[in-house]
Amino acid sequence: MSKTRDLGLLALRTVVGGTLAYHGAQKLFGAFGGGGLEGTGQGFESMGFAPGKPNAAIAGAGEFAGAALALGAATPLAAAGGVGAMIVAADVHRPNGFAAQSGGLEYQVVLGTAAAALALTGPGKYSVDHLLGDRLNKPWLAAVALGGAVAGGAITIARRNAALAQAEAVSEAIEEEAAEGDVILGDYDPETGKNDGADKLIK
Repeated sequence: MSKTRDLGLLALRTVVGGTLAYHGAQKLFGAFGGGGLEGTGQGFESMGFAPGKPNAAIAGAGEFAGAALALGAATPLAAAGGVGAMIVAADVHRPNGFAAQSGGLEYQVVLGTAAAALALTGPGKYSVDHLLGDRLNKPWLAAVALGGAVAGGAITIARRNAALAQAEAVSEAIEEEAAEGDVILGDYDPETGKNDGADKLIK
C-alpha cells in the first residue's frame, strides 16, 4: 500500500470517525449541546422508536464507535456501528428526499457509505490495527460486521414502522368514534378495538 493511500485513509478515518463520535457523544453524554440519553430518548420516542432511551443508547453507542474508527482500532467493528446507525437515520430522513437542505438522507448516506468503505478497505498503515498486526482487521470480520449492521438496521426500521402503523390505527379509530359522536375516555386497546376505560361516554 502506498504512502499516499495510507495518508488518504487516515484523513478519511479521522473525519468520518470523528463526525460519528461527535454525534454519539451528543446522544450518550449530552456533549456539544446534545440532549444526552434523556433528551435524545424523548426525541426517539416521538419518532416511533420505543422505548426511546434504550434506542437512543444503541444509536449513540454505534456512532460513538467512530472514535475507534478514527484511530483505526478494530476498524470493521467500529465502522459497522456507524453503518447501522446511519441506515436507521437515513430511513427516518427518507420521506424528505435526498438533499440535505430539505432534511433528506444525503448526510446519512455519505457517512454510512464512507464508514462501510473503510471497513472493506481497512484503516491503512497509520492505525492501531496495523500496530497490532491487524488481528481485528480481517476481511471475514468486515463481512460479518457489515452484515450484522444491515440486519440490525433493518430490524430496527421494521419495528419502528410497525409501531407507527399501530399508532396510526389507534388515531384513526379514535377519529372514527369521534365522528360518530362517541368520544371514549380511557385506554384504547388496538388488538380488541375496545376501550378498557369506556365507562364514560360523551355524546
